[in-house]
Amino acid sequence: MSIVWESRYALRMNGITSSTIRELLKLTQRPEVISFAGGLPAAEYFPVERFQAACQRVLAQSAHQALQYSTTEGYLPLREFIAQRLCERQFCVDADNVLITSGSQQALSLIGALLINPGDRVLVEEPTYLGALQAWALYQASYVGVPTDGDGICTDQLAEALRHGPKFMYILPNFQNPAGVTISAERRRELVRIAHEHGVPIVEDDPYGALRFEGEDLDPLVVADAEYLGLGSSMYSGNVINLGTFSKTLAPGLRIAWIVAPKDVIARLVQLKQGADLHTSTFTQMVIYEVAKDGFIDQHIEHLRTVYRKRRDAMLAALDRFMPPGVQWTHPDGGLFLWMQLPEGLSDRAVFEAAVKRDVAFVPGGAFFPRPDAPPTARLNFSCMDEERIVEGIRRLADVITEMQNTVQPVPSK
Repeated sequence: MSIVWESRYALRMNGITSSTIRELLKLTQRPEVISFAGGLPAAEYFPVERFQAACQRVLAQSAHQALQYSTTEGYLPLREFIAQRLCERQFCVDADNVLITSGSQQALSLIGALLINPGDRVLVEEPTYLGALQAWALYQASYVGVPTDGDGICTDQLAEALRHGPKFMYILPNFQNPAGVTISAERRRELVRIAHEHGVPIVEDDPYGALRFEGEDLDPLVVADAEYLGLGSSMYSGNVINLGTFSKTLAPGLRIAWIVAPKDVIARLVQLKQGADLHTSTFTQMVIYEVAKDGFIDQHIEHLRTVYRKRRDAMLAALDRFMPPGVQWTHPDGGLFLWMQLPEGLSDRAVFEAAVKRDVAFVPGGAFFPRPDAPPTARLNFSCMDEERIVEGIRRLADVITEMQNTVQPVPSK
């Protein structure tokens, strides 16, 4: 007798859906489509030659180690490298505070397994990263949303949101995905203070912090937390779990990211990772380390900042030039994205479907809200298209929005 698989699935699968972004990207793979949809780094600037040399060096010098099983925590020189870079921010951690993961998405999944029971609430920014919502749907989380503005999460609304008893806060402090906004220094301090007063930990996801084009670098929340606690040179044992990745600065295909946390938290995450994949690829960890070391990663980041700033500026100028009245957008100081508010009365999904017919794509913003009544918005990526295609894509998108605005029927007054 044939098994009816649907009847065998675990109850947790009832809340699982495919990634909206991944499904939309299938519609934009034609080469003629100008896509602002993916969160893709510029592939033409991957340091391919340095990766080739690193692969050869690892295999020539350490092949038996690189191709063998390894420790769950990760390749020690890479963990020390990450810890040292954080210590340069006047923040005391060592390799035992670092766990290497197979991309940030695995880090989010492990944190969900560690912290979320069915029905637990998670406090998130509105909008927030869709991948986190998807990762934690598996653990049957629900969400408490707090609005953002040009200075990031509105900390004056946190106290009310915390009355709902969230298990933790999920925060993207720098050039947030999707909105592109950055939490101000004052709000970072306020966020840390409120978290301590209410006894709620913070999960800080910071994949874009290195990609700042203008303004001053701001300390991560994990550093602000250490300062609030007055830890000084003491080993970090605070209220924040910090996530980072090499995907946006070196290459996403190798899937190398990390979690920094108090050592007792890392020990628990290690146990969970052992049940997930034993350890992240030894070979890719060693290659990433060989590529990043000796100051190369900082030189490469400086180059990326120049490239991405030009592309952001091209998109902002095109928006100013072509978009009709009623459309608004953010002005990110770094990262990969900006956020567009569409005129009232338009559907972001309808605009997307019409835009794809003009061979231009974006991500409808409703996917980034943990509630069904999201405003009409759009996430635009500026990192993976050159300036000429950015300008042409924005022109096409503006034409679509203008035409749809002209056909929207006004809501009759009562």
